[in-house]
Amino acid sequence: MAPPRVALLSNPRSTGNRALLPRIRGFCAANDDIFHYEVEDVDQIGEALRTIARVRPQILIVNGGDGTVQATLTELYHGDHFGDSRPPVAVLPNGKTNLIALDLGAVGDPLVALQRIMTLARDDIAPHIVARELIALSDGGANSRPVLGMFLGGAGLADSMLFCRDKLYPTGLPNGLCHVLTAIAVIFTLLVGVRAAFLPPRPGQTSVSLIRKGKVQGRFALLIVTTLQRLLLGSRTSNIHGANDNEGKLQLILVDHRPLSVIRAICAGIFGKLGRSDLSGVHVARGDEIRIEGENSSVILDGELFEARAGQPIVLKPTAPVPFLRLAPAA
Repeated sequence: MAPPRVALLSNPRSTGNRALLPRIRGFCAANDDIFHYEVEDVDQIGEALRTIARVRPQILIVNGGDGTVQATLTELYHGDHFGDSRPPVAVLPNGKTNLIALDLGAVGDPLVALQRIMTLARDDIAPHIVARELIALSDGGANSRPVLGMFLGGAGLADSMLFCRDKLYPTGLPNGLCHVLTAIAVIFTLLVGVRAAFLPPRPGQTSVSLIRKGKVQGRFALLIVTTLQRLLLGSRTSNIHGANDNEGKLQLILVDHRPLSVIRAICAGIFGKLGRSDLSGVHVARGDEIRIEGENSSVILDGELFEARAGQPIVLKPTAPVPFLRLAPAA
């Protein structure tokens, strides 16, 4: 029997899989060229990848929430389970925000995306492989093991993400509606300045340093560091000034905690002008090392929370390029 073309790593405990997984299991049962491995906890992902490496798949698919994707990328990069034959990674659109899946052209029904991947696997996948650097997050220590991801939100954005996750997702409302309600709450607090337990908090003081490029300090409504090329609202980091030069692999976007600054950033992002000209209160830069400091400054890397503490900054660096499978042609 020929080895499986595709390995699928699923986390049944992720929210999206509660309804999806029976369909996924049925599809895998009907296709002999899929090796399906299920984990009950992200701590089992290392063992899962060791097992998957033995069947040498052409493609590794991750089916789970943001935490599952992040844990898989971290273990895949550090574990060296596949040696020099690391397969390209595909991500099913099965998380809360799906930014990584969106960047790779996987949108809509996860089962349709899986079928598309199987179609690509039966042909030459080389034209569909793209390289993406990952963000390596650590405390900067020589012996620390970085956690890897592709999208980091901090300052007010992290507070808003936590508000949505802790206050709105448990209500059972659709994800899209939760995101809209969060945006309304953020805008309301920004404009009115009201503080209440049922509203997102005011962001604290944060210091962000780009090595060799100086430091920016203040209260920020948005702090984004990413290696993705496509974000929400149709904005693309490849359109941002400096994206094609040698200034660095990490894209940094900072927006001051002021209404006009936020409005300017949103409008510039929608119309593809972000970073192409100077905007008051909007800071856009690229670099290869970013340090985030501030007492209890929270950041979220692909769904996992981290905090900077006094004397212990969060240090971000890019990794070497990692192969991914893109499902749609590059725009």
